[in-house]
Amino acid sequence: MNKGTFSLPLEEGLTLRGNWHADPTKGERQPVLLFCHGFKGFKDWGSFPYVADELARRGIVTIRFNFSCNGVGESETHFDELEKFGRNTYAREVADLQVLAQYIREGRLGLPDYADRNKLFVTGHSKGGADVILFGADNPQVAGIITWNGVADVNLFDEKLRNQIAENGVGYIPNARTGQDMPITRVVIEDVDQNRQAYDLLEKVAEMKQPLRIIQGREDFVRLVKGAQRLHEAANESELIWIEGADHTFNARHPFAGSTSQLDEAIHLTAEFVLDRWTAEKQ
Repeated sequence: MNKGTFSLPLEEGLTLRGNWHADPTKGERQPVLLFCHGFKGFKDWGSFPYVADELARRGIVTIRFNFSCNGVGESETHFDELEKFGRNTYAREVADLQVLAQYIREGRLGLPDYADRNKLFVTGHSKGGADVILFGADNPQVAGIITWNGVADVNLFDEKLRNQIAENGVGYIPNARTGQDMPITRVVIEDVDQNRQAYDLLEKVAEMKQPLRIIQGREDFVRLVKGAQRLHEAANESELIWIEGADHTFNARHPFAGSTSQLDEAIHLTAEFVLDRWTAEKQ
């Protein structure tokens, strides 16, 4: 297994940090997949390094990374940049993906020579599912999109939080795992509200040309289970595949204590989609 790290400086003192995983024994040319974490997520959460290794073992060069304002800094494992988390927007995350795609396309990320930099596949977990649709729908470099328990609506914020932000300029949501109160500022709400049409995920999947595979745990949150069905019904070209008994993280936990049958099924379905579509693109 070949592995590498990267740290890309962005504007406003931001940094895009990530890792790539590749297996040189799996072919002279291999597709490239970007794996996006979700809300309150990070590239080293629980199963994500394992997921990247497993996809690489199936012949897919896999990149996991932290969005530049996800709240996790140089530690790569702790929310030690909460001020950045508080101003993280979809616009910022899509911009991060655009920078990452440009580095890949221009051969500046340090990927091995056997990585096919011309076409990308993107996978997003939870909120990351929205990011990959928003980024991929209008991007000819993207050949296929996969969501893992993804959202169907970009608005994740209830009225109580919105009122708190309206009154104080900032509101807080608890992180049950770390015990931290995580800030959300007005700029985040404004990004969602002012771009409601541009961020309409149902409209995006209806218009986009790329194929979409929706991988959804049957025991996930009710709104996400219903949202998966809505995305599938709205999409121009999609598959909705249910994983029975799977919760929001496919029954994996942080810290990682080993895989689950549900997680391994999600990995298999992702690899199958990428390899099939990549082969079809070459023909």
